[in-house]
Amino acid sequence: MLLSTSKRADRVVLNNISWEQFESLLSLLGERSVSRISYDRGTLEIMTPLPEHEYYKQLISISIEDIAETLEQDYECYGSTTWKRKLKEAGVEPDNCFYFQNEAKVRGKLELNLDIDPPPDLALEVDLTNKSLNRFPIYARLGVPEIWTYEQGKLTIYQLQNNATYQVTTQSLVFPSLPIQELPNLLEKYRNQGRIVFRKAVRKWVIAHQ
Repeated sequence: MLLSTSKRADRVVLNNISWEQFESLLSLLGERSVSRISYDRGTLEIMTPLPEHEYYKQLISISIEDIAETLEQDYECYGSTTWKRKLKEAGVEPDNCFYFQNEAKVRGKLELNLDIDPPPDLALEVDLTNKSLNRFPIYARLGVPEIWTYEQGKLTIYQLQNNATYQVTTQSLVFPSLPIQELPNLLEKYRNQGRIVFRKAVRKWVIAHQ
């Protein structure tokens, strides 16, 4: 086996990794690992999130839940679950992920299999530093219909087109009535006032756009 690597401060990339090696690494790291793993046809990236990354991930994730609850939309949140399909040679651990449109199909499930169950309806990626591995082709092969990325104070919505590529859009499939791109403005305006004030502001913002 030929193995090559490239490394940055918060990540390492391994090339020529078989699916079996990928599965073995997942078993070795276990569910308590703080690392994020991506696998794309033999290329494996292991990323260790930094505090700033986790901070924004948590705030945006809480915002998504507050929006859903204000709109009285049922949802399921599966965090950084490892999503994978051997036939597609694809695996990824998002910063967070949610079911909305397909929530009823997975409600209460503790084990999910993408060969049987639908993929998450929404994946969240916080990109404070450029990832070495492009995750979009992985998400496309897994069939995730919508991705939100947060980068440099900007939230961008991507939607899957023809089960192949993602295109930028201004309207979310999950929350079509809301100008989601305004969320970072709320985050920066209220984040120094405490978590409770911020969450109340998000809920007030949702009501104003109903």
